[in-house]
Amino acid sequence: MTDLKSMDAESRAALAEELKDRYEAFQAQGLSLDMTRGKPCAEQLDLSNGLLALIGGDDFKTPGGDDTRNYGGLGGIREAKALFAEFMEVSSDEIIVHNNASLSLMHDVVANAMLRGVPGGSAPWGADSKFLCPCPGYDRHFTICEHFGIEMIVVGMDDSGPDMDSVAEQVGADASIKGIWCVPKYSNPTGATYAAAVVDRLASMPAAAADFRIFWDNAYAVHHLTDTHDELKNLLQACKDAGNPDRVYVFGSTSKVTFAGAGLGMVGASETNIGDIMKNMSVQAIGPDKVNQLRHVRFFKDMDGVRAHMVKHAAIIKPKFDAVLQVLDAELGDSGVAEWSRPNGGYFISLDAPPGCAAEIVAMAADAGVKMTKAGATFPHGKDPEDRNIRIAPTLPSLDEIRQAMELLAVCVLRVSLENLPALRA
Repeated sequence: MTDLKSMDAESRAALAEELKDRYEAFQAQGLSLDMTRGKPCAEQLDLSNGLLALIGGDDFKTPGGDDTRNYGGLGGIREAKALFAEFMEVSSDEIIVHNNASLSLMHDVVANAMLRGVPGGSAPWGADSKFLCPCPGYDRHFTICEHFGIEMIVVGMDDSGPDMDSVAEQVGADASIKGIWCVPKYSNPTGATYAAAVVDRLASMPAAAADFRIFWDNAYAVHHLTDTHDELKNLLQACKDAGNPDRVYVFGSTSKVTFAGAGLGMVGASETNIGDIMKNMSVQAIGPDKVNQLRHVRFFKDMDGVRAHMVKHAAIIKPKFDAVLQVLDAELGDSGVAEWSRPNGGYFISLDAPPGCAAEIVAMAADAGVKMTKAGATFPHGKDPEDRNIRIAPTLPSLDEIRQAMELLAVCVLRVSLENLPALRA
């Protein structure tokens, strides 16, 4: 593919006709493919089916003798706390293992901060509270802020993490900035992993608000695609070393490790923060689903079991990521109109189309039977200021479906780019 911007008029016209024919051929196939969200495929879920047979009859007590059927154990059973403390790189006194979905924990931490405040603060977070949002980012983080009326401020991202000059300047100057959302490893959607220097600066930068918090959603901590894993520095330890031990909440889950609908969510933090969360939880619940926690402990046994399990996941989904990249390279590689990430792990590939084109591309793909994540979803309020980012979620469809979807997406990128060439040249 020649760079579109350097093509002569005759070549552009010929390409436009070819792309029109290819697009109409896709329409004629009556496709119905959904790539809107990062869901595990059935083969991934099947890897954890052994969980379903691990507890039965009289076999419901923990090794310590606790009856998992009964009330209590608000912070999680001891064995689960020990296993997932290693998973989260915290101590067993610095973790709560709870029910399915870390997103619920994030929501509740924000809700209680708005109602009651957090340790180190003098009052609840007010109606003027703001969050920094590195973008492109995770849409459900932004939905939490929108739900509570928290103003969101977009911060740029690159391969090493957020623009720390901007972050440090704003956090240091504005006491109404109460938090920042971070997906620090294999970030959603770019796949970037925060550099050690970024982690250190987040931990040590001055904050105008004494109750400023980093929401460290390490959702893809063990979701590697290759044998060469990205390394992420431990932010909680960095915060302790910098004299800011209460600055961070670390979130994790097994939602994309075992069962997306029946996993475990967890939060790690300083003992002060954990005590505060537990106090709020005690009003809300008497205990989590400890039977499910015991199942997970028996299933994995230890972190070596988790790591071995994730190798099986990678064997299923890496060919899908490879297929996306192969098609994009073949169809768009020299076109000069798109760029995309090459993640080493996680669940997404991020594609940047020409400015002003993403929404039209996604709509065109949908009209031919392939639904992508809504253009703009990776920015607050669903509004990408440049209208260029498209999130690709390869895990759920089959390999053949992915190849079809990516070929169609590439055709749409090229068609819309050709139509907008005068603006692109300008």
